[in-house]
Order: sequence, then structure tokens, then C-alpha cells
Amino acid sequence: MSSALPWYPTWNLDVFFLTIIGIIGLALLIFGILTAYFGKSKTRAVGGGMIVGAIIIGFITYYLSDFVFKVSLVDDVILGVLFYLIAAIIGLVIGLLIFLGAIMKT
Repeated sequence: MSSALPWYPTWNLDVFFLTIIGIIGLALLIFGILTAYFGKSKTRAVGGGMIVGAIIIGFITYYLSDFVFKVSLVDDVILGVLFYLIAAIIGLVIGLLIFLGAIMKT
């Protein structure tokens, strides 16, 4: 098994830090698009600012991964973000279904 896979059981603080930055950038991008699309005049400007902020965070993540931490952006960071994000969504859906099942029985 390769140590570059995001599910390999090692602790790498660089990848952890870059994953946090990547998820922040992804959240800003998604919420910025939604805010710019559904918002009014000032809110659309805030959504545009969030999109620009997400692009800047993307460049910072690329710079840090290649030149500072010397890790692979795709193998270590993006696959890790997707892997843990999908795992979090699956856990959230299962918890929500248990919650809904419990309140539907009462």
C-alpha cells in the first residue's frame, strides 16, 4: 500500500493543515455561488467576495503544497479532502436517519 493514499494510517500534519484549508476554500466557493445567485444587491457582492476568497485560498493551497510542504496536491490533499468529506457526509446521513427514525416513533 502506498503511503500517498489519504486513507493510509499515518499522521501527517502538513496534509492535515492543507486539508483544512482546502475544505475552507471549497465551502467558500459553494456558499459564495449560492449567495451570489440567490442574494440581493449587497449580498451578491458578498457572494462574489467569497468566490474570490475561495480562488485565493486555492492558490495558497497550491503554493503551500508544492513549494512549502512538498506534498502532492492531488494525491495527498484533494483525494484526502474528497475521501474525508464523503465519509463525513455518509456519517451525517446515517445519524440523520437514526434521528428521524427516533422522532417518528414518538
